[in-house]
Amino acid sequence: MADSPVTQMKIVKGDYGYVLEDVPHLFDYIPDLRTYPNPLRSNPAYSVVKQYFVHVDDTVPQKIVVHKDSPRGTHFRRAGPRQKVYFESDEVHACIVTCGGLCPGLNTVIREIVCGLYHMYGVTRILGIDGGYRGFYSRNTVSLTPKVVNDIHKRGGTILGTSRGGHDTSKIVDSIQDRGINQVYIIGGDGTQRGASVIFEEIRRRGLKVAVAGIPKTIDNDIPVIDRSFGFDTAVEEAQRAINAAHVEAESIENGIGVVKLMGRYSGFIAMYATLASRDVDCCLIPESPFYLEGNGGLFEFIEKRLKENGHMVIVIAEGAGQELLTESLQSMNQQDASGNKLLQDVGLWISQRIKDHFAKQNKLPINLKYIDPTYMIRAIPGNASDNVYCTLLAQSAVHGAMAGYTGFVSGLVNGRQTYIPFNRITERQNKVVITDRMWARLLSSTNQPSFSNPKAVPEAKKEEESPNQLLDRENSMKEPSVTKDIPSLT
Repeated sequence: MADSPVTQMKIVKGDYGYVLEDVPHLFDYIPDLRTYPNPLRSNPAYSVVKQYFVHVDDTVPQKIVVHKDSPRGTHFRRAGPRQKVYFESDEVHACIVTCGGLCPGLNTVIREIVCGLYHMYGVTRILGIDGGYRGFYSRNTVSLTPKVVNDIHKRGGTILGTSRGGHDTSKIVDSIQDRGINQVYIIGGDGTQRGASVIFEEIRRRGLKVAVAGIPKTIDNDIPVIDRSFGFDTAVEEAQRAINAAHVEAESIENGIGVVKLMGRYSGFIAMYATLASRDVDCCLIPESPFYLEGNGGLFEFIEKRLKENGHMVIVIAEGAGQELLTESLQSMNQQDASGNKLLQDVGLWISQRIKDHFAKQNKLPINLKYIDPTYMIRAIPGNASDNVYCTLLAQSAVHGAMAGYTGFVSGLVNGRQTYIPFNRITERQNKVVITDRMWARLLSSTNQPSFSNPKAVPEAKKEEESPNQLLDRENSMKEPSVTKDIPSLT
């Protein structure tokens, strides 16, 4: 996949340091587009809603913790239906594609996009792209109707199939153009959304009336800006089963140790929140917090101390933790999967063996260790109630945005409000646990584990923590070139 060209950001500035990082609109490059009254005006389901249409000036602040003299800071356009739309219902030919790994809630998002288009806007032509990005040019499509997707939210996985890689921009946009598709809904993580950004750029270059909307998906919760990603709540909830099983096993035998490996390639949010929710965990290890095994203050010393105190112990480790400790011969340093993610060794198996070897060598404290890896069991389940509601909001917001002519955006929750966020803000970095933050301190106080931090590691970690000025508006000094202008009314 080619790198996305640097897009000039759409910036609107107002009084008192107000900054709107706006999303692209079809009107930006097709100025003579017709508008139509929103079909929701005559939809009986919404006739009781007093103020259903979102005002053109409604925006949502990125930061809500401010000082009395703070500038108003960065805002994003509020999601929701507009009074006017840029597509007639009969004109719309939409498609949906899912890419990357599985995640609870995928089928719910598919269902709600289909039902939202059909029931709210009267759209009847909706295609499902089979097998990820490569499905645009090498697979058959699936016709999607409310009847087809009626109960898919009760199943895990994705009815459309998925894959990693396969992104060929020219072939994908050729397929979109040849099929007469004019709304593209792309569900996937940061790599998928980078691909969606490139697709949007090519569509814009060709001057096509095609809206491209993304729904960010990552079970690890490592996408920035948004409050959380769908599937995360379900993953944390399901992880409790594995932790509970490890606790039962460890507690039922002398010097029992339960080791649970959870998802978290670069970010340890699932491990951290599952640990806080469980209260049965004695030690949580995540990629953001380096640890060491031997010597004073090391993991082995802590395990021995905890076994002497309690007679058992539960360790939760994220899959990306401790990769630097694996010996050079075991590491796949330069190998990547089709999505560009670094291939990781099984740190759970490795650390379990290291613990066994250490105590066998000591020959003074016999241990019984059980290792549990629930990764694929968690990925494959359907979303829970909380995630299903969230998926509905994300999907319907994306539909409203595309019908209103917005494009090149993702639908996401910011400070509890649905918003439209430019692609580049989602893909510019990864969301990570800040180990100098209060949430990590809460975890340490819950488990009573040492921080395992070397003195040199703490200053590095503090760089991740946002200063008060950054809290107000870190993004005011964006590296990308920007365009400051008044945006025409799109209501």
